[in-house]
Amino acid sequence: MTAAILLFGLGLALVIAEVLFPSFGVLSVLATLAIVGSIVLAFQDSREAGYRFVIGTMLLVPAMIVIGLKLFPRSPMGKKMVAPGLSFDSQSATDDRDLELVGSEGVVEAACRPAGMARIAGRRVDVVTRGEWIENGVAVRVVEVRGNRVVVSALDARPGA
Repeated sequence: MTAAILLFGLGLALVIAEVLFPSFGVLSVLATLAIVGSIVLAFQDSREAGYRFVIGTMLLVPAMIVIGLKLFPRSPMGKKMVAPGLSFDSQSATDDRDLELVGSEGVVEAACRPAGMARIAGRRVDVVTRGEWIENGVAVRVVEVRGNRVVVSALDARPGA
């Protein structure tokens, strides 16, 4: 039974190694042989042990693949293959300065049809409208900032104007 457990552990380690190091399937074949061999040895010991190894294989092999994928970006090969940049953490893609623009006024520099560009608070900002087209040179007001969208409306189109 000890040989079956050691062979099973070797198979699981080879599954992780296959994810971390490109072997063109060699490590996968070795992992499969080790795990199948451990199951055969377990069935030779007892039918109950064999079934436990089969169930363990169904649960642990996918878990080892997930662990390998979690470790991959930190591996030597992963560091070469995964581009640096934004992390995998969930962060919104917003410019914090945009949140201060609500209520500010500016002038359209690239026609909004409905997306365009406006100069607001001394800087160029990508803006969108709520569907209307706004031509160059028209004064606008920021009515909303939602995520990375700065929503504007023409000043002459506001209520009461």
